[in-house]
Amino acid sequence: MEYDAIVVGGGHAGCEASLALARLKHKTLLVTGNIKNIADMPCNPSIGGPAKGVLVREIDALGGEMGINTDKSHIQLKMLNTKKGPAVQALRAQADKITYPKEMLKTLQSTKNLEIKEAIVDDLLVKDNKVYGVKLESGEEILSKVVVLTTGTYLKADILVGSKRTPGGPHGEKEAKNLSDNLRKLGLTIQRLKTGTPQRIKRDTIDFSVLEREDGDNVLRTFSYDTIPLYQISSQVPCYLTYTNEETHKIIRDNLNKSSMYGGYVRGIGPRYCPSIEDKVVKFKDKERHQLFLEPESLYYDDIYLQGFSTSMPHDIQEKMVHSLKGLEHAEILKYAYAIEYDAIDPLEMQASLENKKIANLFTAGQINGTSGYEEAAAQGLMAGINASLKLRGLDPLILKRDEAYIGVLIDDLVTKGTKEPYRMLTSRAEYRLLLRHDNADIRLREYGHQVGLIDEKRYQKFQNKLKQIEELKEYLKEKKILPSDKVIIEELQTTPILDGLTLYEFLKRPEVTLTKLVSFGKVPNSYPKEVLEQVEIFVKYEGYIKKALKEASKLKELESIKIPDIDYQEVPNLASEARQKLLAIKPLTLGQASRISGVNPSDIAVLNIYLKRLKHD
Repeated sequence: MEYDAIVVGGGHAGCEASLALARLKHKTLLVTGNIKNIADMPCNPSIGGPAKGVLVREIDALGGEMGINTDKSHIQLKMLNTKKGPAVQALRAQADKITYPKEMLKTLQSTKNLEIKEAIVDDLLVKDNKVYGVKLESGEEILSKVVVLTTGTYLKADILVGSKRTPGGPHGEKEAKNLSDNLRKLGLTIQRLKTGTPQRIKRDTIDFSVLEREDGDNVLRTFSYDTIPLYQISSQVPCYLTYTNEETHKIIRDNLNKSSMYGGYVRGIGPRYCPSIEDKVVKFKDKERHQLFLEPESLYYDDIYLQGFSTSMPHDIQEKMVHSLKGLEHAEILKYAYAIEYDAIDPLEMQASLENKKIANLFTAGQINGTSGYEEAAAQGLMAGINASLKLRGLDPLILKRDEAYIGVLIDDLVTKGTKEPYRMLTSRAEYRLLLRHDNADIRLREYGHQVGLIDEKRYQKFQNKLKQIEELKEYLKEKKILPSDKVIIEELQTTPILDGLTLYEFLKRPEVTLTKLVSFGKVPNSYPKEVLEQVEIFVKYEGYIKKALKEASKLKELESIKIPDIDYQEVPNLASEARQKLLAIKPLTLGQASRISGVNPSDIAVLNIYLKRLKHD
C-alpha cells in the first residue's frame, strides 16, 4: 500500500505532523513503536512557560492541536510574569499525564485520512537521493511520497544511572537500534545528545505543610483561541516549592565520581539551559540553594515530579539527596532519575522548510533535530507537516520569519546556527519579542493557517471579526475625549488633571489608566470582549516601542527579500575563508539568513550583496 506521507514517531512532533497532513487531505500513516506512548510526556508534566507558552499559542494560531489538547487535560493553569511587560508573559499548564495522551490519541483515531501502525522503522527507502518510503524492522517496506521523521529520544537510546548503561528509550521502551546508523550510511551527519529526568515522589510521603504553595490563576484562561474554559478555578491542583541546601550540595560533591556525567560514562552533550542538579552544584558554586518545583503528574496516580532535580547518580545516592530536602525527609521515590543518550541529526543539514538538503522529500522534526521540549517538538512537527503538504501540492514552503513567530526564531536558529546540545526556546533568543507576544499569536499567524488550509472558514471569520473590533475601538478612542469636567474619573484614577480635552487614546497611555476602568466609567462601550480590550490596550501603551521594533524588523526584511540562488561560493571574490566555508556548508536562502551565520561578518555580507547584484545585471 502506498501513502502520500509517512510520519515516523508518535510523540508531540509526530502528532502535529500527522494531523496536519491528514487534515490537509493527504493519505497519512503514523508509525510508532507503541501506540500507548502516543503524545507521551516522559519528562515534566507541564506545557508552556516562558517562550514555550507562546510557541503553543502559535501552534494553535496556525491550526495545530497542542493548545486545544492542553485545554482538555490540564489540572492547573497560570500566567507567568504578570508583573512584567507583555513581551515576557506566557501561559503554563500542569497537564495530566493520563488525560493528555488519551485525548490526543482519541483525536488522531477520529481524524480522516490518518492510519496508525505499531512498528519500528529500521531504514529509509531512497533512490537518486529521494526518499520513497520506509523499511520496518520486520523487513516490510511501505511506500510514500514524503516521509517525516519525528523519532524523539529513541535513536540508539541508552539509559544512564551511575556507571550503568542500559539500551532503551524512555520508560525502558525498546529503542530504534538501526535507523540512525542507516541515516549515517545515507550521508547524514549524526550527533550524540543527552537529556535527563528527575525522580517521581509518592505524594503521601511529602510534608507539604513546610513547603511554599503555588496555586493556579483565579481567572479562567485557555491556550487555544477557539476553546471555552472547561475547568473550575477551585478544582486546580497546587504545586509546591522547596530548595536544595548545603547538605544536598555536600552529598553531590562527595559522590560526583559516581554520576554518569562526572564519572566519565556520558558521551552525549547535555542541555545547557536545563542541566542536571550535579551540573548546577559544580558550575554555580556561589549559589547556596537551587529552587525545585513539586508538580503533580496526574489526578489518577500519586507521582509528584521533582522539577529541577534531574540527575544520573546511583539510586542509593539519589535517596540521600532527596531526603536532604526540606519536606522530603521521609519521601518515598517511586521512580528514580536517569539520563538518556540518543542520536540526532545535525540541523544544519535541513532547509528552513525542515526538508533535508541531501535527501529530497525527507522532513525531520523534534528532538531528532537537536531540540528539547514538547513545545519545540510540536512546533516543528506542525511546520514539517505543513511544508510536506505544500510540497505534495507543488507549492512553495511556509517559512516564518524571526519577527513573525517564535517558531520562526526556533527553526532559523537550527538551520542557520545549528546546535551541539539540546536546544531550548528562550525569550532572549528572540530579538523582536515585543512583537512576538502571547496575546497576539493569532494576529501574527492565523492568516497563514487559513491560507494553508488548517483554519476553516468559521474560525477564520471569528478572527476577522476580532480584527474589525480592534480597529473600531482604536478609532473610537481617537475620536472620544476625556474633559476637565470629568473630575470624578480623574480623581478616582489619581491621575494628573486635564487642562484641555484629551483623546481617550492619549489618556490611555497613562500608567494608571486601563480600558477596563474606562469601560466601568462608561467612557468606552461594554460590548467589546476581553481579548479585544487587551489587544488595544497593549498597542496603545506600548505603541512607541512597537513601532521601533517594527522599524528594526523592516531592515531585516530588506535582507530577507534578497534571495541567494544556488551559487558557487568559491567564485565569490574577497570573501573571508571562514565565511566561504560556512556559506558552502549551510547554503542560506537569503542574505538575511547569511548575515546570522556565525563566522560570517558584515563585510562578507557586503561582498556577497555586491556579487548578487552583479549576477542580477549579467
